[in-house]
Amino acid sequence: MTPTALQTALPEAVSAAVRAPSVHNTQPWRFRLGADTIDVYADPDRLLPIADPDGRALRLSCGAAVLNARVALSHLGWASQTTLRPDADPLHLAEIRVTGPHPATPGDEELFTAIGRRHSNRGPFMDTAVPLTARARLVEAARAEGCWLDLIVGPVAQNMVAELVSTADQLLRATPGYDAELAAWIRERPSPDGVPRDAAGPTPEPQDLLTRRDFGGPARRPGRDYETDPFVAVLGAYGDLPHDDLQAGQGLQRVLLTATAGGLATSLMSQPVDVPAIREQLRLGLHRGAPPQILLRAGYAVATGTTPRRPVAEVLTPIPTVPQAACR
Repeated sequence: MTPTALQTALPEAVSAAVRAPSVHNTQPWRFRLGADTIDVYADPDRLLPIADPDGRALRLSCGAAVLNARVALSHLGWASQTTLRPDADPLHLAEIRVTGPHPATPGDEELFTAIGRRHSNRGPFMDTAVPLTARARLVEAARAEGCWLDLIVGPVAQNMVAELVSTADQLLRATPGYDAELAAWIRERPSPDGVPRDAAGPTPEPQDLLTRRDFGGPARRPGRDYETDPFVAVLGAYGDLPHDDLQAGQGLQRVLLTATAGGLATSLMSQPVDVPAIREQLRLGLHRGAPPQILLRAGYAVATGTTPRRPVAEVLTPIPTVPQAACR
């Protein structure tokens, strides 16, 4: 492998990695470049102590960043091998090691092109149904990363999930400090992180089937209610350890990129998995052995505002060395 080519490819891969989704757009990651490696670290300063005290959502976000880096390296013509949790440092989440040149496949290129176009669309979707072929591709994308994706089909299943989302949202809103933590990531002015109001989606209303987090978006225009038969899926891994959180993040991102490549808009809901008791109810309702990691909504929609990203130079700052219990 050519050292000069790798010196160019590794920062480009990090540039793609930071386009991954993250809870409240906190972007809780840092990266360290070696001669042929990208090391991914958790940034404990961006942990949400109220909504995510154990760092599960942080690791999910960093796993999504790992997938983007892998896809970017493939696009640039490099094969890579990823090791999750490579050492005893709880902040060191992954090592991506370039193993040699390898031509990109059409699938690699399709996913890479989707990285720049993917963003969370928190607005209403059209009532056009997602085709069965597109649904099957999303399920297969999750499987490709060792994850599962359960599609929530029919009014009984949808109502079950909707009730759990609503109950979890109420419990979170009643948690001291939760509303203040959420508000701290809403951006009134241009910022490299957080959720700007123009990307927040309309203000939630009681008739909505799925209760969304309120990021302070504008009032809803008449006739712009959310879809009555939404396409919703639940993603998970086959365990519930930190390693599984990172695996699920990669699976989530491959699903999101696959959806984007297929012309679908997506948004995420995490309230039911942020409350342990509700997460367990959802696991039982899905008849899964391991708890779910995230809820995904997909459909066809008019493009909305995107969320900003921190510059690559900022996420390549020195790695914290003091272990943080919350990131274990």
